[in-house]
Amino acid sequence: MSTNWRISTFNGALLAAYFVPTWTIVAFKIMISPIHGFYERPNIAVALFVSDHLQLAAMGAVRFAWLLALGKLTVVAFFALFLVFITRASIRKTGGCDEALGMALVIGSLISFASMVMASQVGETAALRLHATELLMLLGTAIVLLVERPAKTLAMPWPARAI
Repeated sequence: MSTNWRISTFNGALLAAYFVPTWTIVAFKIMISPIHGFYERPNIAVALFVSDHLQLAAMGAVRFAWLLALGKLTVVAFFALFLVFITRASIRKTGGCDEALGMALVIGSLISFASMVMASQVGETAALRLHATELLMLLGTAIVLLVERPAKTLAMPWPARAI
């Protein structure tokens, strides 16, 4: 069983083990109390950037917080779908789970990159380190996913397939 796990699949499962609980908790805190959840540690750089540079009213900040929570829950959903796909050996061996992982990596990378840029603009070094670390984890998995190709199945001759 251990011979049919690709590096990108294993790495994606490890990423899902981090991002699913972490970003779900952050998104639910925003959904329960939008302003309080928006100004917590994982989102502080985005909240400060929105309030300082975009000068949104309270309702605009709430809408932006909900949009951030929706984006993070979308990444969580794609990681969860990826975890469901890798439980099936035939899908895992052929690389059928790569689309869900790829979508999670792209959307998550965009959110982490934007958050990192906002953290650098407002001078939040702890948030900058957090978002840079998340971005590097996502980009590392994306590079492994792009370089590693699915295992090729050998075509069996016709009489052997009929058995």
